[in-house]
Amino acid sequence: MPVQTEHDPRLKRALKTRHISMLALGGVIGAGLFVGSSAVIASTGPGAFITYAITGLIVALVMRMLGEMAAAHPTRGSFVDYARMAFGRPAGYMTGWLYWYFWVIVVGFEAVVGGQIINGWFPDLPVWAIALGLMVGMTLLNLMSVHSFGEAEYWFAGIKVVAIVVFLAVAGAWAFKLWPGSTASFANLTDHGGFLPHDIGSLFTGVVVVIFSMTGVEVATLAAAESEDPSRNIRKAVNTVMMRILVFFVLATFFIVVAQPWTDIVPGKSPFVTTLERIGIPGAGDMLTLVILVAVLSVLNAGLYTSSRLLYVLASNGEAPRWIAATSRKGVPVRGVIASTLVGYGCVVIAAVWPDTVFQFLINSSGTVFLFVYLVICLSQLKLRRRWVAEGSLKFAMWAHPVLPLLVTGSIIAVLVSMAFDPSTQISLLQCVIAIIAIAASYLVFRVSASSPAATVQPAKNA
Repeated sequence: MPVQTEHDPRLKRALKTRHISMLALGGVIGAGLFVGSSAVIASTGPGAFITYAITGLIVALVMRMLGEMAAAHPTRGSFVDYARMAFGRPAGYMTGWLYWYFWVIVVGFEAVVGGQIINGWFPDLPVWAIALGLMVGMTLLNLMSVHSFGEAEYWFAGIKVVAIVVFLAVAGAWAFKLWPGSTASFANLTDHGGFLPHDIGSLFTGVVVVIFSMTGVEVATLAAAESEDPSRNIRKAVNTVMMRILVFFVLATFFIVVAQPWTDIVPGKSPFVTTLERIGIPGAGDMLTLVILVAVLSVLNAGLYTSSRLLYVLASNGEAPRWIAATSRKGVPVRGVIASTLVGYGCVVIAAVWPDTVFQFLINSSGTVFLFVYLVICLSQLKLRRRWVAEGSLKFAMWAHPVLPLLVTGSIIAVLVSMAFDPSTQISLLQCVIAIIAIAASYLVFRVSASSPAATVQPAKNA
């Protein structure tokens, strides 16, 4: 089935440029930065900010490659469609379902995390009940209209960005001794064991951890299909996000390791909180906890949107039940939202009943999926570049083609290989491979059923 590249009239172009830019930016600012950076600093040392720079560069270049394809050939399915165009229907099917699987598990996980945060304030409310309540709220928001989703994500992301900017201003003043009573010292970069106390290899080992915290920026290319000028919005989102990712992640980590000895950072406790407490900001822990809750709600909102649009694309291409592609009068794929939400509800229940077995398997198996998606994006760009040039549609070229794309592709493969040899990530990689095999098997079933005489595809109607 050919990829549809024209605007789908069933979807409303209600997202503005500011929605797309903030969605791309907000997608990478979450608990992985606010809390997960503590583990990176603890395992790498003061040089952790270089690990963030390396990883940010890889993610930014993947976005640039995706931006090249999206600007040349805007489609409603973004990288799912490009995988199909480059390598055929099996690649599109696998990429779409893998990415959907990743996001619906993330939705359930983030709901549980949100439940745990609120439970800390209201211990009489069970975590599972709070998580279900958050899921219901985000579901209703996504069912209203794509504009409602865009506005909510704009403000969610805006709060996170403001929090980062305020932190950079305060921590920067502390680091450069512009803050009264500052005890910061650039000697913290080399004292306490040296700049890289765990040798230079820790720089690249940390990439495996950091890259997980930067997922989500690619969602903007899916959302651009529901904006007024997809090609322009994609280019703008990619250009603005690339620099902001590097600034926010790298500068924040740099100020943290200058503000205090890196040995004072406790894995599992937000280094942002640790730094603000050292500076003497009252209520730093409560403020950051509130920001982290906003980040959770942001991911929940974006996750439901992304998973529902992926189902819509798959169903429209006959790779999911056709009835899922039906839309409401406001252009919302209601059935896709509900179907994705049901999986999220299931994850919340599983987390309450089997937290250490089934739920842990789901988290581990989905965690590495996006690395394979990034790899497919790189391979698709390498394959399709010649087509864009021949068609004269190349409007937003990837730099230094094909050298940089090949280097990024090699870097992602290196990360996957390093995971295979790292005992702490082997289980996650193995369980992800199991999920990939299961989806590949489902494609074989799909092909058999699609070739059946009874499998006549009818166009979906609006709900």
